[in-house]
Amino acid sequence: MIKKLRVSVLLFTAIMMVILTGCTSKTTTVNEKNGKNENLTVNIGIQQSLGPLLIAKEKGWFEEEFEKVGVKVKWTVFQSGPPHFEAMAANRLDFGAVGNSPVVAGQAANIQFKEIANVSDGLKGNAILVSKDSPINTLNDLKGKKIAVAKGSSGFNVLYRALEKAGLKPDDVKIIQLQPDEAQPAFETGAVDAWSIWEPFVSLQTLKKNARVLADGKSLNVYSPGFVIARKEFTKEHPDLVVRFLKVFEKAHLYEKENRNDAIDLYANAKEIDKDVIRKVLENNESRNLPISEEIINAQQETADFQYSLKAITKKIDTSKVVDNSYIKQALKELKEEQNK
Repeated sequence: MIKKLRVSVLLFTAIMMVILTGCTSKTTTVNEKNGKNENLTVNIGIQQSLGPLLIAKEKGWFEEEFEKVGVKVKWTVFQSGPPHFEAMAANRLDFGAVGNSPVVAGQAANIQFKEIANVSDGLKGNAILVSKDSPINTLNDLKGKKIAVAKGSSGFNVLYRALEKAGLKPDDVKIIQLQPDEAQPAFETGAVDAWSIWEPFVSLQTLKKNARVLADGKSLNVYSPGFVIARKEFTKEHPDLVVRFLKVFEKAHLYEKENRNDAIDLYANAKEIDKDVIRKVLENNESRNLPISEEIINAQQETADFQYSLKAITKKIDTSKVVDNSYIKQALKELKEEQNK
């Protein structure tokens, strides 16, 4: 299994190098006129997860804010974090919100991006699920079982850390690499014995499908923090737009915090998910919009070192190198100044 992982990562890295050298940018060039960025489109990626990014999307707040400076907004939906980096490497994505493991893989593949805000700690945002009547009651019981997980996702990291804690090797289980839309039916029909996944799937399965949480980040003491990421070249060319993006994100974060019932209604309508599930998701994975702390950086370094030991990534990395807190600090400062006027 480790050899397969190493080959997969090498192939992934090679593909990324081809993309980086062979693709032309799809981001429109900027024409400054009267203080506006004419003909510029900001590309934002979003997953199936719940959070401030979805609130802002549903409310049209990014479109409203960027229109003030003549900038258009384009959204792209992704199944998980890793595809964000493929798009970012091809200059087809400027912003996104992803988990910890995709960030590590992206950095190891030399994709040029920056972490510009921490949006969750992820302690209970990822879990390994088993069915209600499953004979699997401990991590050791996973031996020989089929486990679904999205390759390179935050669920991937939680699963492998759980196996390590149980004294199991990756070859002791059968890893089935599936994206959430494929993994969900496989889990519900019993085609796989366990599923390492994130919210809102964790709450959906436990509340509505009688699944059990075998382990999560809290029980394993494994952080799976979430981040806002930005294409590095975009941050250099348009630092003002990066700050503007984070100010909108903060507006959505505060809306979720201060208008919880309205936020639950919005999420439920947007995703057609029961409100009880939404409420549980928000309890398990409280959103934030903060500078990236040393604690989070250290947790990321542990993840990177662990994945290097598995050869899931092929080189050692310093996770602090992709952190840039200047934009979130500026955004929060400006918002505070505006509030005090």
